[in-house]
Amino acid sequence: MATRGAVLCAGFALIAAVPSFFYHKGSDVTCVAACLAGLIALVPLWLWRLRRRDAGTERRVCALVLGDIGRSPRMQYHARSLSRRGFTVTFLGFMDTKPHGDILREEKITIVPIAEVKGVQVGPKILTYVTKVVLQSLQLLHVLLRMELQSHILMQNPPGLPSIAVAWLVCVLRGTKFIIDWHNYGYTIMALSHGQRHPVVRLAKRYEHFFGPLATHNLCVTNAMKDDLQKNWGIRATTLYDRPASIFRETPVKLRHELFMRLANSYPEFQYTGSEDATVERTIFSVRDCADDTVTLRAGRPALLISSTSWTEDEDFSILLKALEDYQGFIKGGASLPSLVCVITGKGPQKEHYRRLIDSLHLEHVKICTPWLEAEDYPVLLGSADLGVCLHKSSSGLDLPMKVVDMFGCCLPVCAIHFSCLHELVKHEENGLIFRDSEELAEQLKSLLSEFTSSDGRLGLFRRNLRASRGQRWDDNWDQNVLPLITAQ
Repeated sequence: MATRGAVLCAGFALIAAVPSFFYHKGSDVTCVAACLAGLIALVPLWLWRLRRRDAGTERRVCALVLGDIGRSPRMQYHARSLSRRGFTVTFLGFMDTKPHGDILREEKITIVPIAEVKGVQVGPKILTYVTKVVLQSLQLLHVLLRMELQSHILMQNPPGLPSIAVAWLVCVLRGTKFIIDWHNYGYTIMALSHGQRHPVVRLAKRYEHFFGPLATHNLCVTNAMKDDLQKNWGIRATTLYDRPASIFRETPVKLRHELFMRLANSYPEFQYTGSEDATVERTIFSVRDCADDTVTLRAGRPALLISSTSWTEDEDFSILLKALEDYQGFIKGGASLPSLVCVITGKGPQKEHYRRLIDSLHLEHVKICTPWLEAEDYPVLLGSADLGVCLHKSSSGLDLPMKVVDMFGCCLPVCAIHFSCLHELVKHEENGLIFRDSEELAEQLKSLLSEFTSSDGRLGLFRRNLRASRGQRWDDNWDQNVLPLITAQ
């Protein structure tokens, strides 16, 4: 209240001073000065209105992601955890894909879609980029200033340009607390396509370094990132490891069959091509007896390999494709290995490039499928798979792949490509294997899938270890690390 009063007094003092200063300059100048004074008079009133709190302010939080909400699982988890704890959540982001049903059904979560601005599409690329940033900033500023006063803005970075600066400015104007959840560094992702020395990349790095420390609180995804933020950015962050939500678990056989049947309607890789029998319902993986409704996994079924991706530069899927070619070579060379169905889920800019590479392979014993799954179907498929593969190679070397977290929630062993802090998640020869190139991955596939149906093989051992080492789920982890920051006075 004292701060608000000081602002109002200063504003009115300035209003009184300006006209008197210009009084002897002539009537025209006096008129201009009076108009200017009138405008200045509105500033403290406008600030007072922006900061006007009510009984519900402390229970309102804005979750902001300058990206697709449907492909931002961690921010969806934040929104769900906040609503579970009685907070009203305004969820800002792009609505390119449908979020999980829990988000859409929750009464305390309101999604406010924002449009992805393209910028001017003619002239040099720098003009397109600059106009995109300016227009996106104005849009965000408009939306954030018009919404009800929030106690906190919790935003994902990256992408942080221009959302960090805009969110910080709004928090200053409205007296709102600002929390950044560091998933990675935006400039390192930009460097994958532009190079470290590109002017835009260097500018983005300075931008993050300047605005990052201005947040009230910071979260990050690994201890390695926490240390780097402290050492090189002067930011004290709380490590909030990604944990699987409760929807990620091993899938019962009946639910597997139902999913396989739905996928078989669109993807031939799931269809059974043997002789028909009206008494049973088959997919390439499962069989349902229509008489008693029992479901079993089909004898002689192929192994189900799954990988998920955003089809961006930080994941080189040529490594997996080359490993699958080598796997095909093992079978042709006489190795006793199952056929393989490889499902790669996700959307992104490089998908069509890799689709063309996949179509050129013409593999006989390996089938590759690239569906986009609904949010409710993705955990069911993970819980149905035999092995997961992760090709995420952190641009900064400091974040961890959330897809592996989800796979582990389903007790699905993983082969993951090596980078510096991966050991914080994947324990080699305990819950999965770490590889460095396509040859090593091919040998791991050969070793793990040779006995994939046996609980006594290495895959079975990894599954048992995952079941035994189940740690915190997301909700408990969030309550321990984030709730105290939100409720602190």
